This record gives sequence, structure tokens and C-alpha cells, in this order.
Amino acid sequence: MKKKEVKKLTNEQSVREIQKLKKDLFNMRFKKINGQIQNPAEFTKIKKNIARLYNNLGLKKWLNVF
Repeated sequence: MKKKEVKKLTNEQSVREIQKLKKDLFNMRFKKINGQIQNPAEFTKIKKNIARLYNNLGLKKWLNVF
């Protein structure tokens, strides 16, 4: 997910996307334990996307204050 895509999301959409990505990350951890993971680089991509979404939510809250 790119920054432009993240900025277009509303707060509710961002929260839903964060929940979805957290579930994906949780499932990937189990796959890693079982040796079923095919692309270990997905961990960092998912974590970065979660961080982008949280950052976007924080910025929107800060902008609504002023």
C-alpha cells in the first residue's frame, strides 16, 4: 500500500485495514513456525503498512484539532 492510497482512506477504512493486516501478520507467524512461508519479506511489508496506517490516523487526529 502506497502513501497516496493510505491518504485517501477514511478513519474507518484505515482501522479496518489495520485489523486485516494484523490478522495476516498473525497467520504468517504460524506459517513461519510450520515452515510454510514462501516470502519472508512480506513480514516487513505488512509491518510497514500497519505503521503507515497508524501514522495516517495520527495525522488526521492532529489536523482535526486545529
